[in-house]
Amino acid sequence: MGLISLRDDRDFAMNKLLQRVVERLVRTGNLTVTGPDGTSHFFGDGSGDPVHVVIKTNHAERAITFDPMLALGEAFMEGELEVAEGDMLGLLRIVYQNMEPGGIEASWTKAVEGLRHAFRRFQQVNTATRARRNVQRHYDLSGDFYRLFLDEDMQYSCAYFERPGMTLEEAQMAKKRHIAAKLGMKPGQTVLDIGSGWGGLGLYLARSFEAEVLGVTLSTEQHAVATERAQAEDLENHVHFELRDYRELTERFDRIVSVGMFEHVGVNHYATFFNKCASLLKPDGVMLLHSIGRNGPPWATNAFIRKHIFPGGYIPALSEVLPAIENSGLMLADVEILRLHYAETLKHWRERFLANRDRAKEIYDERFCRMWEFYLAGSEASFRWQDLMVFQIQLTRRNDTLPITRDYIGKCEKALTIHEEAHRKPAARKSRSRRIAEPGE
Repeated sequence: MGLISLRDDRDFAMNKLLQRVVERLVRTGNLTVTGPDGTSHFFGDGSGDPVHVVIKTNHAERAITFDPMLALGEAFMEGELEVAEGDMLGLLRIVYQNMEPGGIEASWTKAVEGLRHAFRRFQQVNTATRARRNVQRHYDLSGDFYRLFLDEDMQYSCAYFERPGMTLEEAQMAKKRHIAAKLGMKPGQTVLDIGSGWGGLGLYLARSFEAEVLGVTLSTEQHAVATERAQAEDLENHVHFELRDYRELTERFDRIVSVGMFEHVGVNHYATFFNKCASLLKPDGVMLLHSIGRNGPPWATNAFIRKHIFPGGYIPALSEVLPAIENSGLMLADVEILRLHYAETLKHWRERFLANRDRAKEIYDERFCRMWEFYLAGSEASFRWQDLMVFQIQLTRRNDTLPITRDYIGKCEKALTIHEEAHRKPAARKSRSRRIAEPGE
């Protein structure tokens, strides 16, 4: 009897601690939290859309109190937390918009997140074997699953929203144009695509510039899809996709591009990455690196993302990247920060995923779907209301390789747009070949 009483008192105290923390954190917004005992508490000033969260178990309540960055997502994934009104994005908006540097959230999680930051290098020992295993955890998921929410070209990276109201397909095409323009592509050049995904960018460069493209990936699923696509377009003589680690390459290329792969390199291996790229790039070559980064000092990657979505992944600050570039002998030609573009990309993905959630559940299960629902909402929230962004770094080996103004980028994009419109198939103008359910249907 005494043990039961002690446990009940501990759970009661834990609930009071969480309540006090949330009271101090949430000053604006409209948040209701119901605990495991059925008691509800209101937080905020009543502004904005209401969000009602139900914590079902004492275990989830305790975990969220001490490690919210990890436990909130895990509680939702395991069904120990439900959003009874509103959605997960709405909850994260309230939390993030109430956060301020040095505020309550810093003292609430400072010790745990500080330890993660301190030990981040031990979590990123991405040897060739470990890198392949990490890639398989995420990118070797079913291609049919990714087709539920990606654009028809299966671009799994930040799109480029040139104007309001663009569709996901239009913005992903604009991203490919933007990258090709920054590469200063010329007909017949050789291109290395590090982390080639499902092949869309490599195929685009081959079609648009008659380029000879080598795409390397560690994902067997992506390699199979990309190879099939090259064969279907009769481009297998111009585009080759291989299951290889970039560190194994010895060829030299006119152009090197890497989109959405650098996040998996790990801070321990930045020198290796840029030194290798410098050795693979011809003297008059150009490289374009497209990666998620953070607007601020180095910090730990979100614990939920690192554990459940991208093991071994790390989101760098530019202060960690630039020294490795300088020491490699590569020259910094241009840096562009894409701020809200990934937030808009993730919004499209999240809406398409939710519209096709039942089909995703048929491929995997409910727990998997809840994990991805939190991942997509959390990622969008981080780009909208936290410090995440995307950077595009343009690199050369000589300072006279590219024009001295940026006008050539826009001119190339316009020329590519005209070329694409002229060669677009009539059927593509009418509808997508593989139609999926859209939000609201």
